[in-house]
Amino acid sequence: MNELFAAARQCLDSTEPDTKVRLTRQAFAALRDGLLPRDEGRASPEPIVSPGRPARPRLVMPRDVPQRGLGSDAGRAALVHAVAHIEFNAINLAWDAVYRFRGMPDAYYRDWVGVAHDEARHFTMLSGRLVRLGHAYGDFDAHNGLWEMAVKTAGSCLARMALVPRVLEARGLDVTPGMIVRLRSVGDDATADILEIILREEIPHVAAGTRWFHWCCQRAGREPDATFAELLREYVPTGLRGPFNLDARRAAGFGEAELLRLAKG
Repeated sequence: MNELFAAARQCLDSTEPDTKVRLTRQAFAALRDGLLPRDEGRASPEPIVSPGRPARPRLVMPRDVPQRGLGSDAGRAALVHAVAHIEFNAINLAWDAVYRFRGMPDAYYRDWVGVAHDEARHFTMLSGRLVRLGHAYGDFDAHNGLWEMAVKTAGSCLARMALVPRVLEARGLDVTPGMIVRLRSVGDDATADILEIILREEIPHVAAGTRWFHWCCQRAGREPDATFAELLREYVPTGLRGPFNLDARRAAGFGEAELLRLAKG
């Protein structure tokens, strides 16, 4: 694993979570140390199909993922599993952003390899918490919504930066504070503490999406606010539902016009 796009593909294709995490850590360290150059002459990225994932969890439609209360260990484990699944998908999404979009500045690749590294650490923390709750990743059903958006935006870095970090991952900024409050109310400070760390570290991830979305808009000669609104109408015709964590979104680079549009629905 001595070339960036090959390393990204290897991490992306890895099916076992522990192996994906280990390879991600190795690739991050190699890039940090200047040992992972990129070869733009390599073959173009292969069409997106499915990332490497374990046989479990079973993937179902979002409406078929059961909702569980937090008053029991099983209910809290189900919540931790749902967030762990999001983080596992986020590792794949970050690596696909590296692998799929060629000819970007070096800073772009450093950003998304760094995001993959963070998401791998988040997944590891949540997996460990699942074990302490008597479960493991794969024990509960999950859905594939995050990766479906990756498929839809495979042909455009601009659309990917707008719709994965700034829509799907930004949703985590909105809902995580409420989860933390609910967990603390039932005495699960251990899980809440993990989510506090994840919330804090996800803001720079969404900010990276904002930064590269604006860069892509500038390259294409497009105005970011109008382009984001246009992409929302095209890809999320039902609109985004609140509540919105406006302070976190501001910290992640959302402008006041965007926030006002979100608030109006």
